[in-house]
Amino acid sequence: MITYGQTLLHIDNVGVDYDGKPILRNVNAEIKNITRTEAITGQVVGFLGLSGTGKTTLFRVIAGLEKPTSGHVYINGSTSPVEAGEVGVVAQSYPLFEHRTVFGNLLIAAQRKEKDLKIAKERVWEFLKEFELEDKSHLYPAQLSGGQRQRCAIGQQILNSEHFLLLDEPFSGLDVVMEEKTCNLLYRIAHRDDLNTLIVVTHDITAAATIADHIWVLGKEKGIEGSRIIKEYNLIERGLCWQPDIATSPALTEFVREVKEEFRTSR
Repeated sequence: MITYGQTLLHIDNVGVDYDGKPILRNVNAEIKNITRTEAITGQVVGFLGLSGTGKTTLFRVIAGLEKPTSGHVYINGSTSPVEAGEVGVVAQSYPLFEHRTVFGNLLIAAQRKEKDLKIAKERVWEFLKEFELEDKSHLYPAQLSGGQRQRCAIGQQILNSEHFLLLDEPFSGLDVVMEEKTCNLLYRIAHRDDLNTLIVVTHDITAAATIADHIWVLGKEKGIEGSRIIKEYNLIERGLCWQPDIATSPALTEFVREVKEEFRTSR
């Protein structure tokens, strides 16, 4: 049985203007807590849009890194707009402190939430063990593979901001094997906790649909300046969620074709 609960993230009529030119207008969206009786279930939204539609701007607004010209973003039912640091952000380059080890990078993040050093260290070791980085704990970022660096960067944000994670193009430049591993990683992270919420900004429709329960498409209406969310797909209703073999499903292939057609007609 699937039920929708409290609102975890609310984008309320957000608009952004640069020098009087609308970039975003009347952006409204909501992420609700999804509960399944048979499994712990987090939330994953795939956030898609063509170049120049304002994805990066909305990404920054959701993260609290940029104040909108109008409207607000709220998380966890708060009546105060989101602030920087409340939502974890994993940039495409996976920035880490190069002069600190993997353990040191994660400990800095853990200590922002947990002031007791012993407990903070315990949280770091739990993450290292769960995501197969225990034997890399003493290494520096320059000594890591791309996948290991990605896991470390994600770990920083999980330990620091807990339930909310924004990821910018996590599948960019990956081969088929690494893309599958990244999908599995994000799936595991999302479903570690019922309140975990991932927003994945990507051009890769197939990868997004493989792990997401909802897809947002950001675009423009012809003749009107400024982008908004022009389409929202509920993949739960389509039966495309939480299936181990979904990546090879004909239904997923058909869905990807549908989204591509949406992009073509919205140009």
